[in-house]
Amino acid sequence: MTAESSPVTAFDPDSRASQPAGLLEALIGRIEAEIGELQFPHFSKDDSLNLGLLLVELGKSRRLPIAIDITKGEQVLFHVALDGATPDNEQWIRAKQRTAARYEVPSLLVGLRGRRHGGRIEDHGWFDESRYAPHGGSFPVYVAGVGAVATVTVSGLPQQQDHDLVVEALREILGSMRAG
Repeated sequence: MTAESSPVTAFDPDSRASQPAGLLEALIGRIEAEIGELQFPHFSKDDSLNLGLLLVELGKSRRLPIAIDITKGEQVLFHVALDGATPDNEQWIRAKQRTAARYEVPSLLVGLRGRRHGGRIEDHGWFDESRYAPHGGSFPVYVAGVGAVATVTVSGLPQQQDHDLVVEALREILGSMRAG
């Protein structure tokens, strides 16, 4: 069996097909661990700029059609659309950002937790899809001892890839803070 034909071993949040519950729980556990790992000592406007520019660098070097946003409360600290991003990405950014800010956890985690008992959170009448999107790509910026102080959001890729790109950048920025 080649790598291309190997069975899926991770939960696919974009699939509507039935998937083993263990895969869902493993992904939820991974994201919960990322929250614990990605605790910043501080997060300033300069830190926001550095994070945004790193995401631009990653996006451009990989030719990713993404839009990037960093928001603190009602203030946009960083926002850009790279080649290939569309106006739809702006709508997705706002909806994912609102979700991460409202629940103070990554937007992907909101959607995954909603699947624990079957279905999707969007299927519940109380969930307002016109304002929120429980899809991967928005991650709160956590300051140790304070909590969520901002959100960083990427839109333009499949939701797991949006999430993973944000986590990659957060890890790199946090690592540089710890090294400096």
